[in-house]
Amino acid sequence: MLSRTAIRCYSKANSGLRAILNKELEGIKAAGTYKNERVIIGPQGVTVKVQGQDKPVINFCANNYLGLSSHPEVIKAGQEALSSHGAGLSSVRFICGTQDMHKLLESKIAKFHGMEDAILYAACFDANGGIFEQLTNPDDLIISDELNHASIIDGIRLSKAKKLRYTHMDMGDLEQKLKDNQGEP
Repeated sequence: MLSRTAIRCYSKANSGLRAILNKELEGIKAAGTYKNERVIIGPQGVTVKVQGQDKPVINFCANNYLGLSSHPEVIKAGQEALSSHGAGLSSVRFICGTQDMHKLLESKIAKFHGMEDAILYAACFDANGGIFEQLTNPDDLIISDELNHASIIDGIRLSKAKKLRYTHMDMGDLEQKLKDNQGEP
């Protein structure tokens, strides 16, 4: 059992911590950086219906740029895959194996591009993490916007190329970095 003194000390410390956290939270809200969760009602397409909004809004932040995830043919193919293969994979392909439908898609992609083979990544983050190392060498230079997606930044960081960042959307800074590095290996 805790003594009354211990409980009072805990209560005082707890209220002090709450005051500090509430002040910090107020600062985040005042700065306009507080994140509120948006509840989307229905499919995520080019436009979405957000709970509490009267009209649909254009969805600029999704990876579903063309709205294909809601296309009837894509939905039908997904339903067929659910029936034949179940919902999701047990693990990554190199642990539990590769699904036959993924190998078929890779084969079709390779053929379309006139290549020997292709590989699918489960997420764009993974693809960006692996692509720069394969496409560059120590003699290359990558100049990247400082606010690129974290997956691009990480992918560049993993490459052997020389790396520079320019100020977000500052074409003058980009131009200067290009001039400063002209003729560099």
